[in-house]
Amino acid sequence: MKSFGANRVMTSSGKTFSRPISDHFDGRQFFDPDGAPPKSLRQVLRWQFSRDRRRQAWPKWAPSPHADTPPARVEGGRVRLSFVGHASWLIQTSGLNMLIDPIWSERASPIRWAGPKRRNDPGIAFDALPPIDAVLVSHGHYDHLDVATLSRLAARFSPRVITPLGNDISMRKADRAIRAETFDWHERIELSSSVALTLVPTRHWTARGLFDRNRALWASFVLETPAGKIYIVCDSGYGDGKHFRRVAQTHGPLRLAILPIGAYEPRWFMRDQHMNPADAVMALGDCGAEQALAHHHGTFQLTDEAIDAPVSALHAALDEAKIPRERFVALKPGQVVELS
Repeated sequence: MKSFGANRVMTSSGKTFSRPISDHFDGRQFFDPDGAPPKSLRQVLRWQFSRDRRRQAWPKWAPSPHADTPPARVEGGRVRLSFVGHASWLIQTSGLNMLIDPIWSERASPIRWAGPKRRNDPGIAFDALPPIDAVLVSHGHYDHLDVATLSRLAARFSPRVITPLGNDISMRKADRAIRAETFDWHERIELSSSVALTLVPTRHWTARGLFDRNRALWASFVLETPAGKIYIVCDSGYGDGKHFRRVAQTHGPLRLAILPIGAYEPRWFMRDQHMNPADAVMALGDCGAEQALAHHHGTFQLTDEAIDAPVSALHAALDEAKIPRERFVALKPGQVVELS
């Protein structure tokens, strides 16, 4: 990463932080040199005013038949992955317990009485969580950075919270007990003697309000475990697949990829920031992971497709690509996968 001098960035909260200009920071905003800028306010309004004609109705409640009660620890080289819902996971290995983009709140929203509402319970009840050592937060959108959940975790477990640059400001504004640590793309963090993490570029963007677009950074994660590397993509568009091929080249071979398949309609609006299932199948081919798990679907209605459309479209895309369906599986909240 090239550095050309320091600048101070002001967020929507009025807080500032200092950051050198780089190949993905212009002194005011972060950007992806291989990505696309977020849609304009005019485009947002165009989508919102046309939604009633295209938006598919979701059931008010779509419960999962599964619920997980995880063990306190998973020792040795085995990796246990429990799907909490949306983009939230509990990953346990080598005596370490990690949460990904945890959200136990009823709504993915800056306000409690409006915004996308849960359609199913978290796959693990909050009180059933084991001791949490680390939390990975990919970016600042409300369905990924939920300060209410982070505050509950801080009060109960006081975990490390690993997040891209700038997202700590929103966390500490809400609760100074949240132990946020920020990192740039390509930085590697050791979580234990046998588990490490690298932040990698992803095709997305971030904001918490109307006037702080891309004032913080966003990332995917490559998690090194005794059972192999896990590529965790919490939100991403596909583009030309370059981001996924770079991860394969730099961090491969990958044992597992966790890839988003939902929140993709209408395509004219969502294409640059969210993959559809066909894109996700191409991303699996590009990153070269042995297996994949799908997420970012079925819990919060963020966009216009039906609640069951992502899984149906995933199956169709896998069949079209002649990839066995068991190589890329969509779990329901509360289901568990183990690697050894």
